[in-house]
Amino acid sequence: MGWLDPEGYLYLADRRADLILSGGANVYPAEVESALLEHPRVSDAVVVGVADPDWGQRVHALVQLRDPAPLDVAELDRHCRVRLAPYKVPKSYELVADFPRDEAGKIRRSAIAAERSS
Repeated sequence: MGWLDPEGYLYLADRRADLILSGGANVYPAEVESALLEHPRVSDAVVVGVADPDWGQRVHALVQLRDPAPLDVAELDRHCRVRLAPYKVPKSYELVADFPRDEAGKIRRSAIAAERSS
């Protein structure tokens, strides 16, 4: 998904398959991941939509830290609230050591979302 600016330049926002529809609002995982990656302790992040009975989907963030020292997820939440619209802030966070990847090394987003929605 993307848009053209007035000068004809194409900007890509995210893949449609990754779009999270939460309470009628569109949330692009790449935008939330970018905000998380601005945190000095975050090495990598993956954001997926997981099933939610009230919202349809909710924003869930998996975060890999640069070092093993504990991090309070409330700190991540405060960090995101300063950078994102309220409906884009993850409703839940999960600290992980690594992400599941396919043979090509790509993160398996659909598998991550499916495991957390069940």
